[in-house]
Amino acid sequence: FPPDRTTEIGQLISSYLVREKNLEDHTVHLLFSANRWEHVPLMKEKLHQGITIVVDRYAFSGVAFTSAKGNFCLDWCKQPDVGLPKPDLILFLQLSPEEAAERENFGHERYESSSFQEKVLQSFYCLMEDKSLNWKTVDASQSIEDLHREIKSIAEETMQEVQHKPLGELWK
Repeated sequence: FPPDRTTEIGQLISSYLVREKNLEDHTVHLLFSANRWEHVPLMKEKLHQGITIVVDRYAFSGVAFTSAKGNFCLDWCKQPDVGLPKPDLILFLQLSPEEAAERENFGHERYESSSFQEKVLQSFYCLMEDKSLNWKTVDASQSIEDLHREIKSIAEETMQEVQHKPLGELWK
């Protein structure tokens, strides 16, 4: 869901991200949420079949980015995603804005500036204060092999812990 650019909503978001289209900030936030909701029926079907779903970003990313714009509060930003399937684990891959800026292709899309990324980071820290969610922070500056090993270990441990747990709803 970073976003799914194959749907009509996703294509609109994609054209906004690559600066082909300008959209009002509230509209953009709601479109990202709508793009997530498009996948809920399939997500629930897969989860009920016992299939583990790994999502790149999710509602938390949308909330962090929109609230970093300054004229939005976290609570407003969370509302469109209330009721989405609640993740059993949220991995936060921590990388300083300086290190992120050094990565290939940084700056090609909207929001990819170091000053804005710093604000996004502060929004993520606020979201991580929610103790009803299972946040785990991982050092993303380590080697790909070490990062993979750590993520795999955390994921396998979580899958064991939650295998008989019912599906929850986000922010309810």
